[in-house]
Amino acid sequence: MKAEEEKKHISEEEFLKNYDPSEFERPSVTVDNVIFSIFETKTGNYRKNPEQNLYLLLIKRGEHPFINNWALPGGFVRINESVEESAYRELKEETNLDDLYMEQLYTFGNVERDPRMRIISTAYMALIKPENIELKAATDASAVSWFKLTYEFLDNGKFNIKLDNGETVLNAGLIFDNEERGENRIKIAESGELAFDHAKIIGYALMRLRNKIEYTNLVFNLMPEYFTLTELQKVYEIILGKELIKANFRRKIKDLVTETEKFSDEAGHRPSRLFKFNSKVSDI
Repeated sequence: MKAEEEKKHISEEEFLKNYDPSEFERPSVTVDNVIFSIFETKTGNYRKNPEQNLYLLLIKRGEHPFINNWALPGGFVRINESVEESAYRELKEETNLDDLYMEQLYTFGNVERDPRMRIISTAYMALIKPENIELKAATDASAVSWFKLTYEFLDNGKFNIKLDNGETVLNAGLIFDNEERGENRIKIAESGELAFDHAKIIGYALMRLRNKIEYTNLVFNLMPEYFTLTELQKVYEIILGKELIKANFRRKIKDLVTETEKFSDEAGHRPSRLFKFNSKVSDI
């Protein structure tokens, strides 16, 4: 009791000088980046518009644990940088991407989420337009690739995620439990050979993306500078997982876009008016 009383009367400078940081165990901190984009795929039929799909960026791990498994780009936070600085650094090192929209998603801290030791990870969701992308793999990644992402909701809160890069297919099963709180609201039923708890993190990011495009201008971070209204509607439908009524959709987004004097030049189609994001709209 006497020692506790003495602590109250010393200066903060003296306290810090004698502070023992080993008194408490210290977990490591990492970042994981969930990076979405929209790509077009030619259909082979010039009378059909190119097919648009949602894509997710993954790296193939070149080191243990989970060597040769696919994972989200990320890594350890250095002692002299903030968590956000670490997220941008890892993004640049592992993918060569740095000019994109990014927001903090959630902090994942379940005790056994990493087999090495106690590791807490802050996840970020990033959106990039499909223009001027040049990927590269960092030293701890053997490959980096875009995977087409599709999903379906089933009964009892279950939903499946499929990731396909043309060579590898990953199928993850998740369960959404609305009675739980925090990161436990989404549980992994099947990891789909994704490393760590990254299937859960991807599920969280997908839910965030679905929710935010309903009430923000977030979606335009996935669009090229010029686009048709049909292309914009298709991106909404891809993310929301449902078809939208054309007239209702156009009423909803009319203040978010600006009509231009440009037209599409797709062969086999009547030219369509091109639009761009209305820069006068307030930020997200």
